[in-house]
Amino acid sequence: MGKKIIVFAPHPDDETFGCGGTIAKKINQGYEVLIVIMTDGRYAFEKVLGINSDPSPDYLKEIRKEEVIRAMKVLGVPRENIIFLNFEDGKLNDFKREAEEKVMEILIKNPPEEVYFPTHKDAHPDHQATYQIVKNALRRLDIPVTQYQYSIGQKYGRIGPLIDLFISFFKHNMYVVDISEFLLKKRIAIEEFKSEITLISPRQKRPLVTDIKKFLKSKETFYVE
Repeated sequence: MGKKIIVFAPHPDDETFGCGGTIAKKINQGYEVLIVIMTDGRYAFEKVLGINSDPSPDYLKEIRKEEVIRAMKVLGVPRENIIFLNFEDGKLNDFKREAEEKVMEILIKNPPEEVYFPTHKDAHPDHQATYQIVKNALRRLDIPVTQYQYSIGQKYGRIGPLIDLFISFFKHNMYVVDISEFLLKKRIAIEEFKSEITLISPRQKRPLVTDIKKFLKSKETFYVE
């Protein structure tokens, strides 16, 4: 049985933006990677841009699902290794118990050596809920697994990561992965998320993500508790 890691993403894109380079690197090292998408991402346009038609939330849900499948293909993750839990975007906190049971089932069926999930310091409630769900599931199962937390957008913007960097000098709880060899592959994967980085609706004045450069550094940083 081969080495396995599981990446938990609150929405279809967090796995790529947060640790796409690490995913590609792990696959290159012989790991099997499973991706678990917690919510359907249907309300991104409505919540960020105030757009609830053209595309509708139901249509956006399907767009984002196809985008993450294509992005994972770029990184080397086959379709059968992507699990969609399909909880409603923005409401993961309302389904913590059910989500925790599903996460436990996945962990039992696919015992990993490493698990990746968002830090509780991220601002989005679905990211915080994913952190709590995965941590609780791992605690209940009491399995020996290395836990890596990635950050998409912290509560305190640019200041939060700087504070963490300062603290890490004393706690040594930050782990850095050199992904320079896989940076181009990560960029190509990110470019599959056209609904986020381009204008796909005549009602849009700007893309959902206006700057992908911050996700395209030669190193990806994780928090290890």
